[in-house]
Amino acid sequence: MKNKERPLILFDPFPRSRELVFSEALWQRLQSLGRIITSEVNPMPAERVDRYLPEAAAIIGQTALPRERLEKAEQLRAILNIEGNFLPNLDYQTCFRNNIHVLAAAPAFAKPVAECALALALDLARGITAADRDFRAGTEQYGLLGNKDTFSLVETDIGLIGFGNLGQALLPFLSPFRATVRVYDPWLPAGFIRGFGCQPCSLDTLLSSSRVIFILAAVTDSNRGFIGSRELELIQPGSIVLLMSRAEVVDWQSFIEGAAAGRYKAATDVFPVEPVPKDDLVRVQENILLSAHRTAALRDSFYRIGEMAVDDLELILNSLPPVRMQQARAETVRHYRSKPGRSYDKDEL
Repeated sequence: MKNKERPLILFDPFPRSRELVFSEALWQRLQSLGRIITSEVNPMPAERVDRYLPEAAAIIGQTALPRERLEKAEQLRAILNIEGNFLPNLDYQTCFRNNIHVLAAAPAFAKPVAECALALALDLARGITAADRDFRAGTEQYGLLGNKDTFSLVETDIGLIGFGNLGQALLPFLSPFRATVRVYDPWLPAGFIRGFGCQPCSLDTLLSSSRVIFILAAVTDSNRGFIGSRELELIQPGSIVLLMSRAEVVDWQSFIEGAAAGRYKAATDVFPVEPVPKDDLVRVQENILLSAHRTAALRDSFYRIGEMAVDDLELILNSLPPVRMQQARAETVRHYRSKPGRSYDKDEL
């Protein structure tokens, strides 16, 4: 096949980078699929996008694509967003109308986050970090005395707030504990949730009956701060709460105050402002286990994004449906309100 006949692919990954997402082998696979026009350090200049967009078959990245631009993209078949969320950088309705696949990389992060969520839950339930701190301070206690306010996850009551990619990835990790797992997710029917062996329930029931609560919900236009002071008051004293999705879904001040008052222990991997200011009071709260938005950011996770993107793009270019990335849906995508991810310096990789 002559070079000019090969599909054109715009590669515009900022704030991600080629080095972050593609190993050399993956990059060679991508090159085998078509001609690649790249912009790897900054967002692709508008004039370059406009020049190549009419003949582009696919775009990898977060290019700004309003309706006016998309209407000129007569050959466009796929937009592969290598962020973990659907972002407001494009006109989704035009994509749906023009049969353009819009994909995001969220599934690449689900298992690593779920694994770390379980680790944080075990730490809080069994007092692992707290015991280490006591030992280093010379105040450790042995045996039963060293297990004050701890409990086992075995056969306990666990609640999952949100049951998308992350919740469904976490469930197999919880299986060995033979726990009762309750789920609150207003986007899913009860029968679907019961199909996973979980009990569907209201938010109030979940909060008041679960000893371990995982907050896994994506942020939307209707759920900002939906776990507020009233909801947090329903949590059983001595429970643990793990915030693993987005800080915006809780009333942050109430969440911190509840843990600081000792009503529950908490862990969070996300914060309203990142990086967190050095003088932020969250840093000195002993009842909160802190993680710097790092649970998904494994080297292999980012390469998995590249692998998923190449796999799905190859399917699409061969007139087959994508199977690995998450596909935008007209009914729900307009409600997502997540922020873009961060860039990485080469010395972080």
